[in-house]
Amino acid sequence: MRTQRLLTVLSLLGFGSPGVAQTAPKRSMTVDDGLDMVVVGRATISPDGSWVLYSRSELDWAENERKTTWWRVDAEGGSPYRFIGEEGGEGFAFSADGSRLAFTRAVDGKAQIFVMRTTGGEAEKRSDHETAVRAFEWAGGGGAVVFSADEPRGEDVEKRRKAGEDAVFVDEGPNGVDEAAWSNLWWLDLASGEERRLTEVDHRIGDFAVSPDGTRIAFTARFENRRNQSNLSEIFLLDVASGSVTRLTENEAPEGRLQWAPDGRRLAYSAPDDRSWELRQDKLWIVDVQTGAHRLASGSFEGSIRQFVWEPGGRSILFGGLQRTDTNLYRLDVTSGAVARITEARGQLSPTSFSVDRSRMAYTFEDFDTPADVWVGGTDGSGARRLTEANPWIQDEIALARSEVVHWKSRDGLDVEGLLVLPAGYESGRLPFLLNIHGGPAGVFTNSFSSRYHVWAGLGWAQLLPNVRGSSGYSDELLRGNMADIGGGDFDDLMTGVDYVVQRGLAHPDSMAVRGWSYGGILGGWTVTQTDRFKAASLGAMVSDWTSEYGPGFNHDVRLWYIGGTPWENREEWRQKSALTHVANVTTPTLLLHGMNDRTDTEPQSMMFFQALKDQGKEVRYLRFPREPHGFREPRHQRIRDVEEIRWIQRYVRGIDWKPWERPSGEAKDTKVIS
Repeated sequence: MRTQRLLTVLSLLGFGSPGVAQTAPKRSMTVDDGLDMVVVGRATISPDGSWVLYSRSELDWAENERKTTWWRVDAEGGSPYRFIGEEGGEGFAFSADGSRLAFTRAVDGKAQIFVMRTTGGEAEKRSDHETAVRAFEWAGGGGAVVFSADEPRGEDVEKRRKAGEDAVFVDEGPNGVDEAAWSNLWWLDLASGEERRLTEVDHRIGDFAVSPDGTRIAFTARFENRRNQSNLSEIFLLDVASGSVTRLTENEAPEGRLQWAPDGRRLAYSAPDDRSWELRQDKLWIVDVQTGAHRLASGSFEGSIRQFVWEPGGRSILFGGLQRTDTNLYRLDVTSGAVARITEARGQLSPTSFSVDRSRMAYTFEDFDTPADVWVGGTDGSGARRLTEANPWIQDEIALARSEVVHWKSRDGLDVEGLLVLPAGYESGRLPFLLNIHGGPAGVFTNSFSSRYHVWAGLGWAQLLPNVRGSSGYSDELLRGNMADIGGGDFDDLMTGVDYVVQRGLAHPDSMAVRGWSYGGILGGWTVTQTDRFKAASLGAMVSDWTSEYGPGFNHDVRLWYIGGTPWENREEWRQKSALTHVANVTTPTLLLHGMNDRTDTEPQSMMFFQALKDQGKEVRYLRFPREPHGFREPRHQRIRDVEEIRWIQRYVRGIDWKPWERPSGEAKDTKVIS
């Protein structure tokens, strides 16, 4: 009896019974859990495939920022260790033999090139350029780097600017909406530190790639800087010795991501088309640099092509590709155009770099309930090894939501796919329901980890993440499905998705909310003008009136594809497709969120919608966030945004005076080392 009493006391104190495994009950995820997560990525494998350099981003709540450090880990596993000191760096790139690592680091506010031995030691500053280095690439057999940099203003101009003569002459010279400068290419000899100018033209350099023998540089450039004309960038070829430049393309398609073939005679690049700016997913094209003849190589692949590299011999290209909700490694035969899927991941297997012989790759992997970690594996799909476990507490402590891929028919018979999210342990019954709308319009919901959906599930909500027409990762036909029809078929796809979840008995039809950011906020704003089904809405970074956004914001996609024409040529369509035109229909209590430095969807768009709702005496609240661009950067703003969204929706859908979590004041959570 004494022993039994002792065991009972121990159990009550939390020690458990000897020999009996005790499992602590898992808890729901919080907004603070999401903020506290460690983010690893930007994995760069050494040329010989023996080790990986990766970044690690951690929250510094006191400083209201995330701080990034760089770590090294053996490709066979083991204990990672801090490889780059407190000064940090960006754009890390190995020399071809793997003996050195080049990167940029700020010196007196300007990025300069540093080089360090991979065996360790201090990094040495090798450039002293007048302006910041924008990008660089190894050249000259490892004895040099090529870099791009902006042209300096000059002492007289700088003096006048400091005196207040800083007016921006929009779209004049190198300027766009903001002041800018022309940029050019430079050659830096690493031994002597001597810099040599390679181009001296009034243009803005985009991508560039140095040929395998270092004698030529392919680059993209444009000769103006209007924000809606990036498609006017073209590909050029520079001969390093003579300085002569040859133009390889002449069209109105946006080319980029240049990659030399091993033979130095061909160049791969990405573009949606070879003539005009079409609403298509990027394809891979091959151009013969001697003749300028080009051809489409990846026409048989339906999906989004991401990171890609040539394989030795130049017969094939490896690339990461998103198809539907999953990303995998693919191989493209550049002669036949045949594409083979190498990995069979369910989730996001995203290659970030490859060994020089292309036999191994570093990648990140995540899925809906597994946060991203760094992995290595063979490019034949074998030998996968996990190198980090950045957030082990997620699996240990959190009752994660569960998801499934679902399909339904839209009103016109289109098959629509999405992700259905349900709380952990859900068995039956109708739940309060949250409709999420992705950005874009050419965004996509993928099988990847996002703390937001687990937080909402922990609060007891069912959720739907629909990939409506206009989404990427499927076919070009689906991507083009909302051309001249925003708020039409895509809205139908949303509503039929809601019907599907209600008909399955999962969602309570009288307890529904809608939320979205960017195009999600735009389509969400349109939604609350077209239906009264939702009891609350949260709309972030929206556009409420297309005509007034024509100058301040991006408009090429709206002008070319989603509405068509201009506000003076197609006046009624621009008016009718705007949520502000129909704002009198809104009955849904609406929360508006916007960053005051947003240049993608400008902040007055939310203010107009707010004012219109306020003037009608309708339930509305508007949170403006100083300093924030389109994607929020400051952790404290991120927390306010997410907490207030929950507070608003809980109040108006469930009648709950919801109280947010108190922010923990402890240290960051532990991480594990894979050994």
